Amino acid sequence: MKKYLLKRLAMSIITIWAVITITFFLMHAVPGNPFAKEGKMPKVVYDNLQKKYGLDKPLREQYVIYLKNVLKGDFGDSMKSRVETVNDMIERGFPVSARIGAQALLIAIVFGPALGALAALYQNKFPDYFSMVLAILGISVPSFIMGTIFIQFIAKNVSWIPIGGWGTWRHTLLPSLALAMMPLAHMARLMRSSMLEVLGQDYIKTAQSKGITKSAVILKHAVRNAILPVVSILGTTISNLLVGSFVIEKIFGIPGLGSFFTKSISNRDYTLIMGTTIFYAIILVALLFTVDLAYMFIDPRIKLTQEGR
Repeated sequence: MKKYLLKRLAMSIITIWAVITITFFLMHAVPGNPFAKEGKMPKVVYDNLQKKYGLDKPLREQYVIYLKNVLKGDFGDSMKSRVETVNDMIERGFPVSARIGAQALLIAIVFGPALGALAALYQNKFPDYFSMVLAILGISVPSFIMGTIFIQFIAKNVSWIPIGGWGTWRHTLLPSLALAMMPLAHMARLMRSSMLEVLGQDYIKTAQSKGITKSAVILKHAVRNAILPVVSILGTTISNLLVGSFVIEKIFGIPGLGSFFTKSISNRDYTLIMGTTIFYAIILVALLFTVDLAYMFIDPRIKLTQEGR
């Protein structure tokens, strides 16, 4: 088990290093100049800006300096903002994005497996049809279209739900729900198929023959084993929620990290693009590592497999 953890940790570190390297060289390979939109500026001003951000140095030297700064947790100064560093923008925007993502994840985790289990228990009946229709809609309709539908049919007709902006908990309802629909639908379908498979296993029939109540069999045996595939996709689900929040934040006018990222692309703010990309990569790799650990504790078979290696 220890060997497995060290291997996963090493892979995580290599992944982060690869993201840093690829992002850095891609940014410098993009045609154009981050100061092109500043208009015609005196050469001395241009040279000072190049020197300030280290762009006058050889690319290899820039890479080494940037890598050292990232290891210190310093993503540098924004090339467009005169008052905030990249770290300041991440510190201000990420809590907003994290709140939307966390609420969406909570909605998906609570209702997705529940709908899937209900559909499996009432196979080919109304709860099954209802859950699967909802799941198909959630998978088929992208989150940004779902967000637009919510604005059109809910926010415009319910006075206490704001159309957009940020401030109170009411501003988070529609963005979180729109972002949660796709992972909720995916979890529901996965839970349904897994639950149907588990309910047909011999140990379920054995537990029922021993006189154990139906609710106890479902909760202690069926749900516990059927939910394992859902747990295994939590890492990718969280990553999709974080990336998907970029578009949702734009639609609802939410001042999260996604808004900084989209603006940085149009502004050619290289340091902000690299900083947000690397920051998200670190978060996602850490989450995937945590999910792997959680999966090992939930499913004892993985422990036995790893110990046998």
